[in-house]
Amino acid sequence: MLTFIRRLINSRTGVIFAFVLLGTIAVAFAVGDVTGIRSNGSGSASGSRAVTVGKSAISVDELKKRVQDEMESFRQQRPTLTMQDFLEGGGFEGTLERYINTIALDQFAQAQGMVVSKQVVDSQIASIPGLQGPDGKFSQTIYERLLAQRKLTDAQVRTEVARSVLTDQLTLPTVGASQVPNQLATPYASLLLEKRTGLAGFVPTRAMGAGAVPTDAEISTFYTRNIARYTIPERRVIRYAIVTPDQVKAGATPTESEIAKAYQQQAARFAATEKRSLSQVVIGDKAAADALVAKVKAGTPIDAAAKAIGLDAAKINDVDAKSYATQTSPEIAAQVFKADRGAVIGPIKAPLGWSVVQVGSIAQIAAKTLDQARPELVKELTAEKTAKAMADLRATIEDAINDKSTLAEIASDRKLQVATTNPVIADGRDPTNPTPPDPKLAPIVAAGFAAETGDDPQLVPFGTDDGFAVVALDRVVAPAAPPKAELRDVLMRDFTIDRARRAARKVAAEIVAKVNKGTPLKDALAQASVKLPGTQPLAATRASLAANPNGAPPALALMFSMVKKTAKLLEAPEQGGWLIIYLDTVEERDASGNPQIINAMRADLGKTIGREYVQQFTEAVRRSVGVTKNDAAIAKARADLSGAQR
Repeated sequence: MLTFIRRLINSRTGVIFAFVLLGTIAVAFAVGDVTGIRSNGSGSASGSRAVTVGKSAISVDELKKRVQDEMESFRQQRPTLTMQDFLEGGGFEGTLERYINTIALDQFAQAQGMVVSKQVVDSQIASIPGLQGPDGKFSQTIYERLLAQRKLTDAQVRTEVARSVLTDQLTLPTVGASQVPNQLATPYASLLLEKRTGLAGFVPTRAMGAGAVPTDAEISTFYTRNIARYTIPERRVIRYAIVTPDQVKAGATPTESEIAKAYQQQAARFAATEKRSLSQVVIGDKAAADALVAKVKAGTPIDAAAKAIGLDAAKINDVDAKSYATQTSPEIAAQVFKADRGAVIGPIKAPLGWSVVQVGSIAQIAAKTLDQARPELVKELTAEKTAKAMADLRATIEDAINDKSTLAEIASDRKLQVATTNPVIADGRDPTNPTPPDPKLAPIVAAGFAAETGDDPQLVPFGTDDGFAVVALDRVVAPAAPPKAELRDVLMRDFTIDRARRAARKVAAEIVAKVNKGTPLKDALAQASVKLPGTQPLAATRASLAANPNGAPPALALMFSMVKKTAKLLEAPEQGGWLIIYLDTVEERDASGNPQIINAMRADLGKTIGREYVQQFTEAVRRSVGVTKNDAAIAKARADLSGAQR
């Protein structure tokens, strides 16, 4: 998870993350949250000043809110994400830098005389899908309701939209730049050809042994130092009432008068009719059509006769005269339905040529009486009335929510059963219960984690039969670690592993020190205080690492960041021990005579050069506008968020 966060936040793509805010606004409105526009960025009177950007200030409170909002946006992609994960992944620093960039670019644009008209802002807001009504047009009612729910003002939204437009105008043309000269690409292409070889040693954690049974004092200290490791993330208790078509079917049974009326309205459907199966060939040339008719009348099957001239006979099964007339023409249908079984009709002029039709089977369908048609009509009318009842019920519940009714009041008025989840984390699991979560409740849990305490109930789709659920957040359980006594067995196991891991690191560090003083790695491993496995050879080129779809193996990646004839430590996954990486040789190569690899590098660099230009431009704008950071206030904001561990 942390890798995912770091990859996006610290990537060059992250540099322009703040420059596509309008898209974020659109998505946020659609899910009921307007991330990042709860403050207008023009300075806040609340809280101490964290950053001054030109003429504007970012307060500590404003910065914390911005970080919380961005974390919630990331949580849409990683439901189990906590604030602690977000902070450890660089989320705080990334959010701060993006916010500073956005404000600086906005001020720079205005200083250059750039403006955004009211009409442009109106059109951008109107184009947000989440603000469109049933008719597909912008709904002022939905817009105002969302502003009220999210505690926003129209001015705040408009300020942020205008800022987004300005920053887009400043940066998007440059983002698209893709031209890279050979002189720039060649050194990078040469790096891809570089080859390195080395050795790897390994000090396993298990080689250290279990050691003595840990004391109570050791367990207590270990628990205190690693409290975050055992802290259960924020949990939420969510109340919900499910509405399914089965709950309204009792009142959706059609009456006798409704059945009789439907029968009368669909009299043609239940009247006696004749259905025929036909074989049809359409030919562009009349002479060819005449020849086909003659051949079929002489006894050649129409399929074979058509295939002989490179055509296929279309099969039309169980069609009545009215349906066939709509497919061809009333004139053709009249002739076909007058002919006897086996008769060949045509050629008849058709829109696309000449039609030749042979009549296959003829079935006389008797009329259906009301009693015979009743099962079909009852099923259809029940489905129609059920759908209408569901729509009406949904509308009345939405009206009740708009009138500030609680979930309990809604359920009581409409005889709905309210259920309550256990305290669950964002993926629906109850950390205290090994039973896997019910996947059907996933949309309910997602709605609960998208809500804030005190929010109105919301409706979410449920199931696959047009059902829905009324969902309300009951309470939030803050992150907390279970009591030490409940974790004693786990703590003893983890302490033992950690002690062995630290002992293994000490042995590995001694080996690295010897190797860096000139002792061969093989000899240093043999001289260790515990029996260790032998060395393994390492060899790779930068190109092979770059081509690995799963990413470069950590040992090889480390080898390409080292000085020749030196060793470094690398921790193995899952506390398995410590790798000792030794770089032996570095073979550099020149790509100047390899136009193929240079062109490939130009293409790769062309995908990122535009963002690099934007990054450099943004840095220049920041220097022009002026950015002053209050390190103490920024540290306080981060500490406050870390303590919250949302």
